[in-house]
Amino acid sequence: QWQLVESGGGLVQPGGSLRLSCAASGFSFSVYDMRWYRQAPGKERELVASITRDGGSTNYADSVKGRFTISRDNAKRTVYLQMNSLKPEDTAVYYCNTERGYQPYWGQGTRVTVSS
Repeated sequence: QWQLVESGGGLVQPGGSLRLSCAASGFSFSVYDMRWYRQAPGKERELVASITRDGGSTNYADSVKGRFTISRDNAKRTVYLQMNSLKPEDTAVYYCNTERGYQPYWGQGTRVTVSS
């Protein structure tokens, strides 16, 4: 079955960096666009970044532009989110996502806490 497993979250000080990974299995990874979402406490889940199937095009939420970079390695069936210059407002659970038609698939999430 389709499976997405995120890793790489943790506690980091403001200004620090983290790299999240999302390992995919059970489907043809290279055929699908991939996305990272996040959900902060008490807030709705929001789209952070997306990348096309071949990695040729990326998009970012305004709040993370210039600080976050999404990338993918189709040979490793993995999508990444490099997060630099982290701010307390980046604190959230980060989720990997893809869609087949109108059916979304989600990982279990990885928690990122930015605090001194």
